[in-house]
Amino acid sequence: MTGHVTKQEGESGTEPWDIVIKPSGTISVGLTTAWKYRELIWMFFKRDFTTFYKQTVLGPVWYLIQPILTTVTYYIVFGKIANLSTDGISPLVFYMSGTIIWNYFSACLTNNSETFSKNSNLFGKVYFPRLVVPLAVAMSGLVAFAIQFTLLLTISFVLWLSQDDIVISLRFVFATPLILLYVATLGVGMGLLVSALTVRYRDLVYAVGFVTQLWMYATPVVYAFSQVPERYQWFYYLNPMTTPVQVFRWALFDASPLPLSICLANVAATLIIMFGGLILFARAEATAMDTV
Repeated sequence: MTGHVTKQEGESGTEPWDIVIKPSGTISVGLTTAWKYRELIWMFFKRDFTTFYKQTVLGPVWYLIQPILTTVTYYIVFGKIANLSTDGISPLVFYMSGTIIWNYFSACLTNNSETFSKNSNLFGKVYFPRLVVPLAVAMSGLVAFAIQFTLLLTISFVLWLSQDDIVISLRFVFATPLILLYVATLGVGMGLLVSALTVRYRDLVYAVGFVTQLWMYATPVVYAFSQVPERYQWFYYLNPMTTPVQVFRWALFDASPLPLSICLANVAATLIIMFGGLILFARAEATAMDTV
């Protein structure tokens, strides 16, 4: 692991470097150092945002097309053909609410799973805390979420004006920022774990998309949590994405709340994943450029 000191801490008689990188016997997760580079995080955020729209015709409209098509597909397959219950919530907003929360988590995970390999050219030329890149990815995902969330609110209010059986709770105003913080923590934590492991085990890159898709079906995104048989609910104590999806629907549409025990278990799992991801990422950062 490497540490750094300022020029005042350097040896006398040497050039006045701003930062001197030195080996360190301890492992730091790098959050404090990353905060010092918050302007760089903002630059990476703008880079990612610009790159996404470059040479595209529709631009931000793609953020609307994806959840609309996904919602319609879920509505036909799971709502009409499979006839799964949505706990009294309008199927369109039920599926879309689960989709946009999952999309943000998936973006944080998959886009960070190859942090070292995708940025190897940059990492090999200049020093900065590598944690800056995953944090910028999480910020970029918030743009897509904001656009899709606006679409969800628009559809919800249109349905509310046209029928009386939809409930829109104002709890979402206070709950949504906490839910996003939770999802970002989990998504970045998982992304850090995978990116650290892919430095040695490149096969994991090919498994991320497949496993993420399976994980979605193990989460109450396309079905209501109330439909899960009691004997299988123990699994959802282990699935940290259960809480944000269900709490988001509870905060916005007054869906059935989760048992507090599941929420606490999910929060604990998320914190463990994030801490483990930071530790492994810090270890991998020291030697990643030698192996990527």
